[in-house]
Amino acid sequence: MKFDSPIYDRIRVKPDMDRRVRAQCPGCEWTGCANAATHRAPKGRGKEHEYWRFCLDHVREYNHSYNFFAGMSDDAVARYQKDAITGHRPTWKMGTGGRSARERMAGFDATDPFGVGQEFGATGRKRAEQRVETRTVHNAARKALHALSLEEDASRAEIKARFKTLVKRHHPDANGGSTASEDKLREIIEAYNYLKSTGFC
Repeated sequence: MKFDSPIYDRIRVKPDMDRRVRAQCPGCEWTGCANAATHRAPKGRGKEHEYWRFCLDHVREYNHSYNFFAGMSDDAVARYQKDAITGHRPTWKMGTGGRSARERMAGFDATDPFGVGQEFGATGRKRAEQRVETRTVHNAARKALHALSLEEDASRAEIKARFKTLVKRHHPDANGGSTASEDKLREIIEAYNYLKSTGFC
């Protein structure tokens, strides 16, 4: 094999000459400049995808004096910067979802089981509460509800509220360390934990 062969030189990892085809650069668009335009510079607001072609010296000079907000009032700049946070996309208050009044009147409803949109006037929570909750109550759940002095159709919110009330009432600190109160408190906690593990609350 000849090491000075042109064929060997073409397959070499680092050939002795750079044989890649170079693209011809257009001329600099700066008035009176004949250098190659190796850099792009944005044309400005309203022409976001249009660029000037400048040489290195002139692109530096252009960028030094470039101001995207030139000619805008302070209020317009503040509005633009605020809209830039969301990528200039429309946004709505939480809970409204940008739905039209006609869609809301037609019964279009996304349920809100955690009541997140309730603060903003969303109707999903009210409609979810209007639906009758059907669940099977087993004997163990019935006993747990009885320990909390609740009926079988008690809601999650009622179970949690009753649990908090009974814990405060039967806590040993509130009853001078009475053992009877401790036993009742243990029974209440066990009942609540059972209801929680079975999905009642």
